[in-house]
Amino acid sequence: MAGVIVLPAAGQVKTGTSEKPAETSISRQRQAVAAMEESLEVQRQAIRKQVEQQRAQPFFVLPPPQHTPLVAAPAADCEPLPAKEVDSLIDEAARQQQLDAGLLRSVMRQESGFRPCAVSPKGALGLMQLMPATATELGVEDPFNPKQNVDGGARFLKQLLTLYSGNTSLALAAYNAGPAKVSEAGGIPFIPETLDYIRRVLQLLPPLR
Repeated sequence: MAGVIVLPAAGQVKTGTSEKPAETSISRQRQAVAAMEESLEVQRQAIRKQVEQQRAQPFFVLPPPQHTPLVAAPAADCEPLPAKEVDSLIDEAARQQQLDAGLLRSVMRQESGFRPCAVSPKGALGLMQLMPATATELGVEDPFNPKQNVDGGARFLKQLLTLYSGNTSLALAAYNAGPAKVSEAGGIPFIPETLDYIRRVLQLLPPLR
């Protein structure tokens, strides 16, 4: 599940009886944008802190994996995309973002089982399980559109890999738990779900040749 920025709700707008509906809507939109900027600034500060920690402590070690069998992503009310379509989406997004296609495929498999309509209990959406706020930040208008979702998820994964200097485990931890959790932990957070997520994604990667 992709990591997210939680946006505070926009404040209530007091309007007089003479205020036009269009003006009220514009006012609310401006308040929402202001709230978003405040939230993003908090996230930027957390990211800057994490970068400093990463420079000071470049190596992170995963705990020994739990030997439990891999399981498919939770079922959704649609069938997985055909393999040919999945291949096309992955290849294009990986090329555009200069990502390893195998890593992108492994994340998608673990996130949604290649089901474009997948919705997690926490509200993550689509093939790459983008949270609504993350999708909005990435410019994904329709999270259930396979191409938009995969392109957005690939951009997010690339941002995280860049942020953590190519450390795949840290990037996966942030994708699953959010950059703020990684920042708070000073590395991979000891969250059972996140640790298991990293292990599963890495195990699903194709062997090195």
